[in-house]
Amino acid sequence: MTLWRVEVGPRDHVSDTLGNRVGQKIYQELGMAVHKVSTVKVFTVAGLDEQQIQLVMERHVLDDPILHVASLSPLPAPDGFDWTLEVGFRPGVTDNEGRTAAQSVAMVLGLPKPLPRDFAVYTATRYLLSGNLTEADVRRIAADLLANELIQRFEIKSFSDWQASSGFPARAAQVVGRPSDTVQTIPLSGLNDKDLMEISRKGVLALSLDEMQAIRGYYERPEIRSAREAQGLPEHPTDVELEALAQTWSEHCKHKIFCARITYRNRDAGRTETVNSLYKTFIQNPTATLRRRMGKDDICLSVFKDNAGVIRFAENHNICIKVETHNSPSALDPYGGALTGIVGVNRDPMGTGLGANLLCNTDVFCLGSPFYDQPLPPRLLHPRRVLEGVREGVEHGGNKSGIPTVNGSLVFHERFLGKPLIFCGTIGIMPAMIGDRPSHIKKARPGDVIVMVGGRIGKDGIHGATFSSEELHEDSPATAVQIGDPITQRKMYDFLMVARDRGLYQAITDNGAGGLSSSVGEMAQDSGGCDLDLHLAPLKYDGLMPWEILLSEAQERMTAAVAPQDLEAFLALAEQMDVEATALGHFTDSGLFHIRFGQKTVGCLEMAFLHEGTPQMQLEAEWIPPTQADVEISPTRDHGDLLKRILGRLNVCSKEYVIRQYDHEVQGGSVIKPLMGPQNDGPTDAAVLRPLLDSDTGLVVSHGICPKFSDLDTYWMTANAVDEAVRNAVAVGADPSRMAGVDNFCWCDPVQSEKTPDGRYKLAQLVRANQALAHYCLAYGVPCVSGKDSMKNDYSVGGVKISVPPTVLFSLVGMVEDVRTCVTSDFKQPGDAIYLLGTTRNELGGSEFASELGLASGHVPQVDALANRRRYQTLHATIRAGLVRAAHDLSDGGLGVAVAEMAIAGRLGAEIDLALVPACPGELASEILLYSESAGRLLVCVAPEQTQAFEEHFRGQILGRIGRVIPEPFLRVNHGPSTIIAAAVEELTAAWKATMNW
Repeated sequence: MTLWRVEVGPRDHVSDTLGNRVGQKIYQELGMAVHKVSTVKVFTVAGLDEQQIQLVMERHVLDDPILHVASLSPLPAPDGFDWTLEVGFRPGVTDNEGRTAAQSVAMVLGLPKPLPRDFAVYTATRYLLSGNLTEADVRRIAADLLANELIQRFEIKSFSDWQASSGFPARAAQVVGRPSDTVQTIPLSGLNDKDLMEISRKGVLALSLDEMQAIRGYYERPEIRSAREAQGLPEHPTDVELEALAQTWSEHCKHKIFCARITYRNRDAGRTETVNSLYKTFIQNPTATLRRRMGKDDICLSVFKDNAGVIRFAENHNICIKVETHNSPSALDPYGGALTGIVGVNRDPMGTGLGANLLCNTDVFCLGSPFYDQPLPPRLLHPRRVLEGVREGVEHGGNKSGIPTVNGSLVFHERFLGKPLIFCGTIGIMPAMIGDRPSHIKKARPGDVIVMVGGRIGKDGIHGATFSSEELHEDSPATAVQIGDPITQRKMYDFLMVARDRGLYQAITDNGAGGLSSSVGEMAQDSGGCDLDLHLAPLKYDGLMPWEILLSEAQERMTAAVAPQDLEAFLALAEQMDVEATALGHFTDSGLFHIRFGQKTVGCLEMAFLHEGTPQMQLEAEWIPPTQADVEISPTRDHGDLLKRILGRLNVCSKEYVIRQYDHEVQGGSVIKPLMGPQNDGPTDAAVLRPLLDSDTGLVVSHGICPKFSDLDTYWMTANAVDEAVRNAVAVGADPSRMAGVDNFCWCDPVQSEKTPDGRYKLAQLVRANQALAHYCLAYGVPCVSGKDSMKNDYSVGGVKISVPPTVLFSLVGMVEDVRTCVTSDFKQPGDAIYLLGTTRNELGGSEFASELGLASGHVPQVDALANRRRYQTLHATIRAGLVRAAHDLSDGGLGVAVAEMAIAGRLGAEIDLALVPACPGELASEILLYSESAGRLLVCVAPEQTQAFEEHFRGQILGRIGRVIPEPFLRVNHGPSTIIAAAVEELTAAWKATMNW
């Protein structure tokens, strides 16, 4: 096969922006000085003859002639360069830029469809480095910054070696082709427990001994053996069947710990109780209770049974929301993991009901410190590299898909070094009715055609579900990593919305964890079975086995159930909109998950066993509360300096650097954005957008996450997360009576074992977190409509184990009747009165203040739901009445940070008196009043002429008028007659922005 190497570089008069940026990153992130970095983009083109490649060059398909110079021979090197480093993808890894280039070349050349099997374009980047660098230095630049060896290869040459070889060899080509029909049989009968577990371990099946024994028992049943003989199947399971069972039964998909029967001993209370399913007891049942309580005001339409939860938004429109994690893939390849996370969660609303239009994205990243300066344990990437990778992944996934990213957080903790937590969420909107059908209802029927839509199948993403159900270890598979393609997905999304509105399919779902095994297997529950032919599946390249085709989680794919009479129109529309769609079989009512490869049956499982055969886990939990005591505080000598230090802490400081990478304006619906104020750089509590641009009805998006409280008590950690999400939403104007939540649990392994000797305690932490979720959702009247758990967030390599702090992310959507009444957190007018709503207590446990000063213990903030709910309802009423000019919640850093942020956002000053702060018990030290992180509190600004009306609303509730906004850009904090802080707002702004001002 002929391979052509096309090199594209910037012209002499054009600044090499990428090279300059890489040079800066080498210095900033690796501490190595380089004189200059130049870049060349390399395209390897396969399957064209000389005349065709010359036409590509003449028509500048791969370059811009004004900016670039392109050549079929190596471009001349700039003077003085010492090393050249070329980075490209390994074979089998998705190359989005190469795919786009191939489509452009094919269009210009008029290549026939389907494209020739040997035609492809692959990309790489060549970096030319000048400086006093050794080969070891260049290798470090490659391995620690420019290439992820899991998915990329790199080649290094000195100037003399490069000159002698005249460049690099072309990348080996891959061709789209057919798979092998090879199926392996895995005998289980007669094996001892050790051998059964060895099969699970080597196969990355993540199955327990009970589960392996249950599978063996299934195949030993006489009726199963007889049925298999009639189907021409072996006595023992095929690899297709065992892999399908492992995926369906994985912790990632089946949520086995949340469904376990748990004996919970509370040593503190002296009692023992049995919890039969955390999910049913503390999530599903409270939501059902709330729905009964709401009656005709119930906004829930579809909860816990589809890809996303659906709620009623307006008379003719519904909203759906889903938040997912992509922790394990992001630990290995931050860019690909996060990109797949965001485009993957985009597909959840697409596959909810009959499909939703995508409205906005959210993201929360939990990471180790980007300034970590100790040796890294094996297989771990530096947290700065993880941060840059996940940021870029979500940026590319959201921005290139035309979906705004409107809300998010960065959370830093030393134990997120072992495994980052990468939360990605998407909110969609759908018409209440599609034709004569409610949009949130779908069902695959016997006889409907199984149609796969979107990208092709490759090895990427194989074992993704089972890999995510284990800790990160030495043998974590590279094939679990996927790289999404937002352009291909956008085309598929546009096609599906047209097909939806034309009524061309009956049901649809995402090819997420487990690929076809999951999507077809789940939809087949509606009809009662399926007949799936893997031989028909379109592939990226040769050599995939049937089980790999079934399990691959290669991205940009959906499965639709299409009525036979609509199939021709469905496929014709797909071809018209340049989207690949392939019929792979039929849904049936046979009761069987029947998998063929052509005429050969390669797997057949009873639907009941596939979906209901998982043995229930029997677990034990034991709660022994950690000691909490008052923090011993030494008098602070310089309060102003301390405030600036806390403003600069990673969990407090400005995240503008990250926020500016995301498009939050696309689609034109954003009202309150991530940054607001006169200079558009002040923090906001929640996002507000108009889903319908011809209406002023608004949607509020907020979240709460407080892992820093977990080591003290996960009950109060979760309570604070729920309260923070509600408080943030109310602060911008959300109606507390019209909210819905999504719970995401990310836990370290909570199952007692030799490698997790504290499993009972960690499981007790999980039980307490679930109890808090139920209590506070019921108290605030916020139903959970969707959720997800990730239970194996540990790192264990070479005797080193790092477990993430138990973490709950509580995401929330709320309603605003009129977005014109919404408020932001920036100070608005000099003279405005500043009120503190709620009580400040001596609750410094887990606080930024305690962490900054290295203080141990402290009391964890507790949440008074009854008082808080009344406060939030009253605040909403005052906002609706136009009595509030600004509002801001108190969370990380307490009152000191909150008032500083309001001043920074508004570029106005303030004068407050800590002696006027409502506190309990009695008088508290200045440090406690400033930095306690007691829950349920807000700062509110009110015009002087409206203070009486505002206070009248809050009659009988706890609030204090603690100060006023002043015209001078200066923050003065008094405690009675003493001034303890006098700082210019610009100084505070500089301290707040300096930490991540990269």
